[in-house]
Amino acid sequence: MININPNVLKLLFIACFIVSITPLIGSAMALFMGISFALLFGNPFDLQSAQLSKLLLKVSVIGLGFNVDVMHVLEVGRSSIVLTIVSITAIIGLGEILTQLFRLNKNTGTLISFGTAICGGSAIAAMAPVIKAKQDEIAVALAIVFSLNAVGLLIFPWLGHYFELTQSQFALWSALAIHDTSSVVGAAAAYGPAALAMATTIKLTRAMWIVPYTALAGVFWRSEEKASIPLFIVGFLLAAAINTWLPEFKPLWQIGYESAKALLVGTLFLIGAGISKAVLKQCGWQPFVMAIILWAIVSSVILLLIIDGFIQ
Repeated sequence: MININPNVLKLLFIACFIVSITPLIGSAMALFMGISFALLFGNPFDLQSAQLSKLLLKVSVIGLGFNVDVMHVLEVGRSSIVLTIVSITAIIGLGEILTQLFRLNKNTGTLISFGTAICGGSAIAAMAPVIKAKQDEIAVALAIVFSLNAVGLLIFPWLGHYFELTQSQFALWSALAIHDTSSVVGAAAAYGPAALAMATTIKLTRAMWIVPYTALAGVFWRSEEKASIPLFIVGFLLAAAINTWLPEFKPLWQIGYESAKALLVGTLFLIGAGISKAVLKQCGWQPFVMAIILWAIVSSVILLLIIDGFIQ
């Protein structure tokens, strides 16, 4: 790690963040820039940037709702209910098998599986108190998910073009196969505007299943913790409703949408800056390998089903 004056380091970090929210930097570049900064210099605002990234992600997702038709959100939820239940249950089941195979800590394996099945960090955060996960178990699961998010954000658009996926096909694949909302949105934004709108809708509709699945987990773990719908999902739906039912203010909603996209890119820089050598070392190789195998199987199967037209 390169040592430089702490004040200079802080100014450089702030400058990189500011640059990342301008049109000069794309989603993938912002994330790569954050990771590179953390590995080369360290993160001078480790705690603050982690807290800020969570807030900005929620604000960004809410703002993206200003470009979505709320009736489409409801239709996606209604039409995909069987696919959602089957896919989430299958992924969690496969994750449990791999957890046993690699002899992982049960809570760590459950968190990784749940994050892979629904929506990454948000799902992990919701499930952790229900299964009474320890802080180090949560940290490992989050570090792995965010690391794979970084990979997904970089390679999914390339793979989408390689397999000549349409924007709707890519939106479906990224929303079902990439863990976290931020990386789904980032990858879809790099692929095209239609992919962005559709992927955001599908991912957030899927995220609503956090509640019933954490409630079910509470029964098995005999937990008194209760899950609730994340407020940013409610905000997204409200923004979509405003955009749908007040079209006369479309120019104003468009400003909110464009601002949200810029904030999202800045958020990806902060997320990347949270991946340090210490975090990667703490994870060990077994959870990483388990998560990679689970993700590779899920991504490949979903892609094949989309290309064959089984999932539309």
